[in-house]
Amino acid sequence: MRGVVTFAVFIAVWWAMTAFLPVPLYMLPTPQSVALVLVTQWGFLAENTGVTLAEILLGLLFGTILGAFAALVMAVLPPVRRWLMPVLVVSQAIPVFALAPLMVLWFGFGMVSKVLVTMLVIFFPVTAALADGLRQTDPGWLDLAATMGATRLGVLRRVRLPAALPAFASGLRVATALAPIGAIIGEWVGASSGLGYVMINANARIETDVMFAALFVLCVIAVLLFTIVDRVLRRLLYWVPDSQRSVSP
Repeated sequence: MRGVVTFAVFIAVWWAMTAFLPVPLYMLPTPQSVALVLVTQWGFLAENTGVTLAEILLGLLFGTILGAFAALVMAVLPPVRRWLMPVLVVSQAIPVFALAPLMVLWFGFGMVSKVLVTMLVIFFPVTAALADGLRQTDPGWLDLAATMGATRLGVLRRVRLPAALPAFASGLRVATALAPIGAIIGEWVGASSGLGYVMINANARIETDVMFAALFVLCVIAVLLFTIVDRVLRRLLYWVPDSQRSVSP
């Protein structure tokens, strides 16, 4: 209900601005015109929504797998961490907008370049969160495992990794929120389909209502995806106290 009320208030304020303020329609379309675009061009928007959603999901999947693998490697081989972490920091210091054109140049205008850009955006949050969780395991648990004669791999699998899951879940939530940004940036740089492609073309034609409709669909995707991931993580990590959980939108 909080989300419904917030959305209703937002629509009311939007309508009031277009009705009572001298704002040109090409700068801020009315909610009615955006709703009309959603109804009349739903097939066109749905087709491009499927492309963007596939890019987001694939980038989130492969970025999460790659980030978790990198964190595990750094946990098992501490010398690797000293070499790999500076590379990760540098990769995040470079703006994604600067790397996206290279991805399009190297891998073309298809889905591959957009998935790679999405992976670049979410790779560091997942890696950093899981690596911190593995490094901050309770020393008492490690001492107990050593007393019981656990191997290094056994400690990682039965103690450190389960203890790091709440931190990993937090990183995954952040990655889920960032994944749509990576896909849209990739489409803005160069694409032949997708919601970002629709927004760029609508902006060039001053079809602001179409651009707002595509943005609305993107917001719905982002909120639903985050909510689903958050609910799934809450069920999987049922033992984590509520105070350590992320709050759903």
